[in-house]
Amino acid sequence: MGRKERKERLMDTQEKLKKLRDNIKALKSVVIAFSGGVDSSLVAKVCYDVLGDKALAVTARSETYPAYEYEEALKIAKEIGIPHITIDTSELGIKGFAENPPNRCYFCKSELFGKLKEIAREKGYKNVADGANLDDTGEYRPGLDAAKELEVRSPLKESGLRKVDIREISKYLNLSNWDKPSYACMSSRFPYGQSITEEKLTIVAAAENYLRSIGLKQFRVRHHDTIARIEVLPEDITLLLQDGKRTEIVKKFKEIGYKYVTIDMEGYRSGSMNEVL
Repeated sequence: MGRKERKERLMDTQEKLKKLRDNIKALKSVVIAFSGGVDSSLVAKVCYDVLGDKALAVTARSETYPAYEYEEALKIAKEIGIPHITIDTSELGIKGFAENPPNRCYFCKSELFGKLKEIAREKGYKNVADGANLDDTGEYRPGLDAAKELEVRSPLKESGLRKVDIREISKYLNLSNWDKPSYACMSSRFPYGQSITEEKLTIVAAAENYLRSIGLKQFRVRHHDTIARIEVLPEDITLLLQDGKRTEIVKKFKEIGYKYVTIDMEGYRSGSMNEVL
């Protein structure tokens, strides 16, 4: 990229950031649904920069939210400096959630946003905001319906920002997780209609923790009863097939509880469970 292109790109990033800042300034005060991912981290960062202590980040801990993600959220919130609290939720206790219907995320987000609205009312914040972006509107996201019903604001989406813009702005603002791999709730590892239990979540978490320990960054372990379907980036598939590594992965996954271990040759893709809908 030449000097002129770099300058134009920088100006574009600054212009998009200004629009985001203006949209957030209009919120006056806000409670942010903060998972520690790239999207909610940018929302929290800009909200704190613009609104100061009139912005509050709230992280919800539950069975579907891994411990390492929570630790990352604590780290990022401290890095930003934003006031931050943690609440406990239980998706498995929500009526209809554990049965894992296609609109499962609607139940989860309805409960989460409902709790955040209560916190906002109790503490005097005018709005609740999430990290939804423009790319989310092109996917099957029933959680967006819950956000709309509860009048949750989505500053990134309202500013017309896509994932690539969010990473660019986050990098510009020196957020340490600007290039963090995309992450989705652990419930997304199960085919619709297959019940979700704490035991199954523990198995999937152990399998994914193992893959993370061997250096993989962007991946999913899809849980099909006794079968593990591993999704990795296409360029990482050869790593899994190296003979020593292949036998090691199979051995570990069987110790965790799977009977069969497979690699999805199509590779990692967000929302692959939606392909059956």
